Amino acid sequence: MKKERRLFLKGACVAAVGAAGASGLSIANSGGQKEDNSTNCKYALIHDENKCIGCDACSVACRETNNVPEGVSRLDIEREGPFGEYPNQFYRFTRKSCQQCEGKPCVNVCPTGAAYHNPKTGIVSVDEWKCVGCLYCIAACPYQIRFINPVTKAADKCDFCKETRLKEGRLPACVEACPTKALTFGDLKDPHSQVVEVLKTTPNYRSKTELGTRPKVFRIASQEGEIKL
Repeated sequence: MKKERRLFLKGACVAAVGAAGASGLSIANSGGQKEDNSTNCKYALIHDENKCIGCDACSVACRETNNVPEGVSRLDIEREGPFGEYPNQFYRFTRKSCQQCEGKPCVNVCPTGAAYHNPKTGIVSVDEWKCVGCLYCIAACPYQIRFINPVTKAADKCDFCKETRLKEGRLPACVEACPTKALTFGDLKDPHSQVVEVLKTTPNYRSKTELGTRPKVFRIASQEGEIKL
C-alpha cells in the first residue's frame, strides 16, 4: 500500500511540475508545515577537529542506531595527511554529514514537501512517505551528503537522531559514542548550553557559508601537533 501511494505521489508530482514549470519547485516548504518564528529551540553540533582521532566510533553508532543500510552512510569522517615530517606527523579529520542549514536549499527544491524544516527544533528532515526519489534535493545540497536509501527508496541523511535518541531525551548517537568528546551538541537558543559556551570561547568556522546556507554544524579547526585530551 505504501509503495502504491508513493507511486501516486510521484505521478502527481511529475504532472504538477510539468504544468507549473521549474519555478514552481520552491513552493513546497516544511513538509506541509507552516513555518513561523515560534521556534522552541535551535539544535546545533560542534566538531572539534583537534580532539577527533578518526576512530569512526561516531559513524558506527549512527549506522546501528538509525538502521542505515550498508553501502550508504549518514556520517563519514574524512582523513587528510599525514602532514609534517616524521616523527612529528599529524592528520586532519573532518566530519561529513548534513549541515542542518537554515537556508535549506534541499527543502526549497523539494516538489512534494518530503524535505522539511521543523520550526520547533530547527532540524531539517525527510518524510520518506512523501519522497518520490526525484533527486532534486541531492542535486541542491552543496555539501553532497544526501543519498537514496536502498531500503526505503527515499532520500536520507543525518537528522541528529531525532527519531531515535532525541525522542528518548538523549544526545545523538555520534555524540554519545565519541571517546574523545570531540562532539558537542545543544541548543543555540539556550545561552547557558554547552554548545553556546564553546562557540563563545573557541574560534570556529562553518563550511560554505558564502552560499547563504547558514549551517548549524560548526567546526573547530585542526591545529598542527598531537591530540590533547
